[in-house]
Amino acid sequence: MAYVLAVVIGYLIGSVSFSFLWGKVFQGIDIRKHGSGNAGATNTLRVIGVVPAVTVLALDIGKGVLAVWVGWWLEPASLMLPILSGFAAIIGHNWPVFFAFRGGKGIATMIGVVATLCFWPGLAAGLVGIAAIFATRFVSLGSLLFATLLPISLWLFDRELELIVFSLALAALAFYRHRSNIVKLAQGKENKLSFRRSNG
Repeated sequence: MAYVLAVVIGYLIGSVSFSFLWGKVFQGIDIRKHGSGNAGATNTLRVIGVVPAVTVLALDIGKGVLAVWVGWWLEPASLMLPILSGFAAIIGHNWPVFFAFRGGKGIATMIGVVATLCFWPGLAAGLVGIAAIFATRFVSLGSLLFATLLPISLWLFDRELELIVFSLALAALAFYRHRSNIVKLAQGKENKLSFRRSNG
């Protein structure tokens, strides 16, 4: 029963789309109909602005943190429950039940989950991703590097097998959600990070 609760609660937490809510409440728009069509912090930056994007980013990270703690609350000695609850939150962010299953790409929520479960390996992988974003201004590239390097970082830090398997699932999910970005990167058509609001 605890496993079911962890997955259900984690998924429902992840399904709260702060990007969509900010657009609707403060701008009167559906963020998914503007910019890249993605309900996440990067598209919020592109369409609405810096402050909303930073707020959405923080809240999306917070969803991941909260979901992991729900798993620990249900079973303090368990590792699998917080892993499952955190993964369910990422799934909820990507396919939110409250918003017709059209959400974001899950990286911010993934950051929250990873930072809570395995901070130092996550930080090591994350710093490379952040450096790539600063160097290239491609958020998608930095996100994919983070997802790719996380299993390696966990292995180098000699972390639990469950976390390594979990990180491999996260990497596969990240690549699936970024498949259109990968094509654009290969074609040289990917949008670069910009702090200027788009008109689209």
